Amino acid sequence: MSNNLGTFTRKESGSRSPEEASALNPNQAFARRLRKAAAPKPRVAVKRKSRQTSRKILVVDDVADVTDMVALFLSHAGFEVATANSPKTAIELAADTPFDLVVSDIGMPEMNGYEFAESLRARNEYRGTPLIAMTGYTEYDDRGRSLQAGFNAHLTKPINPSQLLNLIEELLD
Repeated sequence: MSNNLGTFTRKESGSRSPEEASALNPNQAFARRLRKAAAPKPRVAVKRKSRQTSRKILVVDDVADVTDMVALFLSHAGFEVATANSPKTAIELAADTPFDLVVSDIGMPEMNGYEFAESLRARNEYRGTPLIAMTGYTEYDDRGRSLQAGFNAHLTKPINPSQLLNLIEELLD
């Protein structure tokens, strides 16, 4: 099994059934296969520091397969994970739960990831919380815009799980 979770894209709206859309979108099909393969036998090293068990991470992406995959990976790594499929839902969760770190997509409808990061940074309890942009936006100025909006790091999809874990550990230390 590869170390990459795969390339994920936003699901376009249309009149296809979920089965048809899944068949036409190899990224979602790949995520489902990977999730099913990973569920019975987690491949994440359990030798990670035990202090992670008390760390809470919020994962935000409008594609449910992406949030599910990242949440599965992080929970196997020992983190307590909550997911949201919209920035609005994520803001509501963040108001009720103090998260230690937030991982968010950029390209989302209604409110993009930049606006979401700025909204979190406006809250006193999230001014120092590490934020990671996890996105398909790969241009140099996209990275700069992420940092300007308040993200601490900018990772491009496909996400390398080891790289994500190392970055999380670095930001939480």
